[in-house]
Amino acid sequence: MPRIKRGVTTRQKHKRLLDQAKGYRGRRKNTIRIARQAVEKAGQYAYRDRKVKKRNFRALWIQRINAAVRAEGLTYSQFMHGTKLAGIELDRKVMADLAMNEAAAFKAIVEQAKKALPA
Repeated sequence: MPRIKRGVTTRQKHKRLLDQAKGYRGRRKNTIRIARQAVEKAGQYAYRDRKVKKRNFRALWIQRINAAVRAEGLTYSQFMHGTKLAGIELDRKVMADLAMNEAAAFKAIVEQAKKALPA
């Protein structure tokens, strides 16, 4: 059975790893063992923070909607309840964008939500 030398594949793996560690400081960018740890940890942070980013944006949209709705004399929870009763099926991202950029359209939505609320 012939002998198998693994230098080429090892070098490829190391090169791929060091390419991922490009821009890191100190030995994290050029020492295989330390770079591997840094790249693995970076991947864990990236995976986690893709989920956290969604939470942060939802919180931002809620704050923007709340600020715009309070100027119209409602609270956020009353407004959301009114939109459900009125059958308005816009998500928070769109509502926040309307509140920021299309004040007249958002005001019309608020009026519909007010009418739908029980007196």
